[in-house]
Amino acid sequence: MGIKKNLEKLRNSIPKEITLVAVSKTKPISDILVAYESGQRIFGENKVQELEIKHTKLPSDIEWHMIGHLQSNKVKYIAPFISLIHAVDSLKLLKEINRRAKQNNRIINCLLQVHIASERTKFGFEINEINEILDESNKLENICIKGLMGMATFTEEKSQLNSEFTKINNLFKKIKNKKISTLSIGMSGDYELAINNGSTMIRIGSTIFGNRN
Repeated sequence: MGIKKNLEKLRNSIPKEITLVAVSKTKPISDILVAYESGQRIFGENKVQELEIKHTKLPSDIEWHMIGHLQSNKVKYIAPFISLIHAVDSLKLLKEINRRAKQNNRIINCLLQVHIASERTKFGFEINEINEILDESNKLENICIKGLMGMATFTEEKSQLNSEFTKINNLFKKIKNKKISTLSIGMSGDYELAINNGSTMIRIGSTIFGNRN
């Protein structure tokens, strides 16, 4: 099946209120254009350089999401145009986003990445740090915390994925308000489970574009 058909099938299988981020990392401009022409407007990238290039070459009404680990020294390159930064995992990074947003006369939307996986290699705040980070973020005028993001363990064990998604959903329910309304969990292999656990935004790559080389 092609990209257009894949998107159609996916959209028909998820609730209307779920935001779909098409993960276009490593994919050529031509593939992104097929998805764009099929009505997709939100795309996620995980490398700053690739994101910059694609932003300049593709239609201006695309909402770009930075979904990968972001280094503080790279924020300046995406600050002028980024719609949402998913993986904010330190106060230092938050302050740098705020500084660069101010320079660009913008307010940048962010998600706080929560560490829910069993792998220590994954980034993110511990659950007990989130309230403190939210308090600190209230002092920063050029960022807006929209919610939480989590990456589950790379496993096919449904019970483990379920328990990790439940953990972040419980936290999300405690801090949720008018402003904090996004829970970004779920990728190609586990998005149905994530939606059952309160996800409002899923990040889908291979289900749309096919497997990466």
